[in-house]
Amino acid sequence: MFNEICIYEAKLEKQDEIETLMKEVAQFYMSQQGVIDVKYIKRTHRQKDFNAVKAGEPPIRLTRQVGKATYMLYLVLENEEAHGNLAKVSLDKFYKRWNRCLITMPRIFLGENVA
Repeated sequence: MFNEICIYEAKLEKQDEIETLMKEVAQFYMSQQGVIDVKYIKRTHRQKDFNAVKAGEPPIRLTRQVGKATYMLYLVLENEEAHGNLAKVSLDKFYKRWNRCLITMPRIFLGENVA
């Protein structure tokens, strides 16, 4: 399997627009050949500190967002070729709409399963 993890920083005033777009993109991705799973995640919590993690304390819910909203994509595909095909068609279809919502270009991590 081949994976993509992508981190997006969105404009606060564009949260509704980007979340609607994410639902549309996820549905489109799942209809494409070679796509196994798609998850979009909004950052809603943070850890207090490392000692809290070691003590087993639950994460803290974010109560405010300063300047941006952070989202993540977790995408699982059959192989690199499926990723290449999907990237091309999705950029052609969705790039301008993504670009309107983002503060910076997304950070993209690609790789194969280890375990």
